[in-house]
Amino acid sequence: AVVSTQSGHYGRGISIREAVKSELEAKKEVEVLRNEVSEIQKEMAWYSLHVAAAAACRGSTATGGSGPHGNMVFAKENTESCATQCAKTIYSICDADVSIQGTVGKATSYTDQVGMFYNYGCATAGNTNVKFDEVKADDSAILEGLGIGFYRFCCCRYP
Repeated sequence: AVVSTQSGHYGRGISIREAVKSELEAKKEVEVLRNEVSEIQKEMAWYSLHVAAAAACRGSTATGGSGPHGNMVFAKENTESCATQCAKTIYSICDADVSIQGTVGKATSYTDQVGMFYNYGCATAGNTNVKFDEVKADDSAILEGLGIGFYRFCCCRYP
């Protein structure tokens, strides 16, 4: 049994002040861990989106990507065509402009819609909605407002 003494100590010799201090420190540690988990969730969500973009690019090209070099995926600027954007890199040939969005959660049937896509082609800016521009998005946008838009990517290859 825990017994109070006149000195303000309980049980094993810890004071009320020490107990409160320990609780506050534990709360701070929990908050730090929550923030770390939130950062990991954002990073994994962006990573998953980028892998999906690479797969979308692979599937959108006539040859599945060709040439002696790896092909690249770049976040698309909402006001520029992918042809122009690819031309600014050493991967100067545009193969596609893909716009993708996925749903949250595991599919439970073979008719569940789990994602959506567009291929705008390389020549135009396509849909210029700034919400589709990953670079201009807030870091946590990947976890907020699900279902409001697509992120767009340029599929570029080395000549």
